Amino acid sequence: RIAARAAARRMAWLLGEQPGGRIGFTVRGERVVGRDTVVEVVTTGVLLQRLQRDQELAGVDVVIIDECHERHLDADTVAAFLLDVREAIRPDLRLVAASATTDAEGWARLLGDAPVIEAEGVSYPVEVVWAPPARPVKPPHGMRVDPALLTHVAATVRRALTEREGDVLCFLPGVGEIARVAGRLAGVDAEVLQVHGRAPAAVQDAVLAGSSEGRRVVLATSVAESSLTVPGVRVVVDSGLAREPRTDHARGLSALTTVRASQAAGRQRAG
Repeated sequence: RIAARAAARRMAWLLGEQPGGRIGFTVRGERVVGRDTVVEVVTTGVLLQRLQRDQELAGVDVVIIDECHERHLDADTVAAFLLDVREAIRPDLRLVAASATTDAEGWARLLGDAPVIEAEGVSYPVEVVWAPPARPVKPPHGMRVDPALLTHVAATVRRALTEREGDVLCFLPGVGEIARVAGRLAGVDAEVLQVHGRAPAAVQDAVLAGSSEGRRVVLATSVAESSLTVPGVRVVVDSGLAREPRTDHARGLSALTTVRASQAAGRQRAG
């Protein structure tokens, strides 16, 4: 939801407008569109619900699947739905898959030998510093995270503020861990901001707008991993954990579980 709002606001700003004009967005619990809207940014969950209600996607000419490398149930279901809709109902529907890290040739084959367009970017060197805890910490279990690890993460953020310049972006698995690390950072000479899906829109805007008054520490979930660019950040502190849905086969239910982040996620966070 944060990424959808941010993308819509950025595109509207480029046109000298506010969201709700030619650019709008729809997320769970919030819809900002107008009669002149021609580009609507939505989450995969919203698009999936729309496809279930209206498989023809009446009034839609193009669907762009951004960050198509992110594999989860909603995204995979949406992609399968769209391919079926184009095959059976809407051969005129245009599909675009966009990502900086995906298998472009694989997606091109899925989309019917679609052309691959590359936009070259500028990469900058990243220095990776390994900073393990002085003492072993317990591995994550269910939703639990060892408090000793959170204390170490807070200490690493303090070290980054002392030894480096610029703002600090810190990745943590969930809202609870963000709140606890924020408490451990009381008294630092920086503004501490918390970014997650339930954060107020005003806080999200403040994070994405940057700051000219002092330094900031941004504590974020994996939402800032690939969907957002936080201005001013010069140091990234990665807890190495993520919270992902896992199926409990004994109960037949899905639940969020704290897991070690993959190496690919670590590279994405560093970049």
